[in-house]
Amino acid sequence: MPELNGTILTPDGWVAGTVTFDGRIDAIDGTTVEEPEPPFILPGFVDLHVHGGGGADMMTGEAAIRCAARLHARHGTTSLLATTVTAPMGEIEAALTAARAVMDTPGEDEARVLGVHLEGPFINPDKLGAQPPYAVPGDPDTLRRLMAIAPVRVMTFAPECDPGGRLLDALVEAGVRPQLGHTLCSYAQARAALAKGCGVTHLYNAMTALAHRAPGLVGATLAHADYAEVIPDLIHVEAGALFAARRAVPRLYGVTDATAGAGMPDGEYPLGRHRAVKKDGAMRLADGRLAGSALTMDKALANLVAIGVPLAEAAWRLSTVPSDWLGLEDVGRLTPGAQADLILLDADLAVRSVIINGRPAMEEVTV
Repeated sequence: MPELNGTILTPDGWVAGTVTFDGRIDAIDGTTVEEPEPPFILPGFVDLHVHGGGGADMMTGEAAIRCAARLHARHGTTSLLATTVTAPMGEIEAALTAARAVMDTPGEDEARVLGVHLEGPFINPDKLGAQPPYAVPGDPDTLRRLMAIAPVRVMTFAPECDPGGRLLDALVEAGVRPQLGHTLCSYAQARAALAKGCGVTHLYNAMTALAHRAPGLVGATLAHADYAEVIPDLIHVEAGALFAARRAVPRLYGVTDATAGAGMPDGEYPLGRHRAVKKDGAMRLADGRLAGSALTMDKALANLVAIGVPLAEAAWRLSTVPSDWLGLEDVGRLTPGAQADLILLDADLAVRSVIINGRPAMEEVTV
């Protein structure tokens, strides 16, 4: 049975020893330690918001989704949600068909596609951010048609564009995790949606900001949300704002919001019907607006640790918490019986080995 040796991050803390596995983790043997030493063995990262990578935009088909899944696997992501952008409905349907095909025949060197994150089209047309201009009002019937094509696990929507809450009710009934984003909703609208179980998409970005007499979605999130995603590239959100969210939102978790430029040199890359330019570590439209990110999850981990988040907590926010948001008890944690999704990191937090479902997705490098 395969095994890895190092300091293992378990739900109960660090264990210096050995993890043995096949498709699932068989056993973790060793000694509990307070201060971990490299190599570090962490649960594979779980990215619930990723549009592309390796030069590929997931909206363009099965080959692109596989390309992006391979790129992110090399950076420690073992599970992800293929994430759409707002587009004409036929293009969204085609993207979901492609995601379904990848789910049905996963590649051994690809991050596991758990389903789809629909980022739009049910967002506010006046708060598109870098989304293409194809927003439409919330429609439960359209949602059901899309869900029949591929499993929709998360959906970003604007509550003010859902009169009567019919779309939110349909999401909750279907077991889809609803998230508030690309919205101009008020604090009151946001608080009501959060009370019905909503999370939040890329906190601070593409939403009503916090002011002391108009707290908006940011204020509602900090006051009331249990779950929210944030992009820890230190470009979308600076460290101080990230720490405020970490203190306020119990289960804040990191996503990449990566687009095609992730893992690629500077240049121009697709984002739905837009083109985005990678420069200085950021992805931007021609007018300077941020257009997703060039982030990978290993860099997200390093960023969190660099600003002072303990390694164990940073890993928890990039693996266990997003898995919990999806209700997956056997993903994103290293414990007997869980999926054997592991990453081995060296002293510099560089990825040296990636195991997905018990199989190597990246050849081990000597630590």
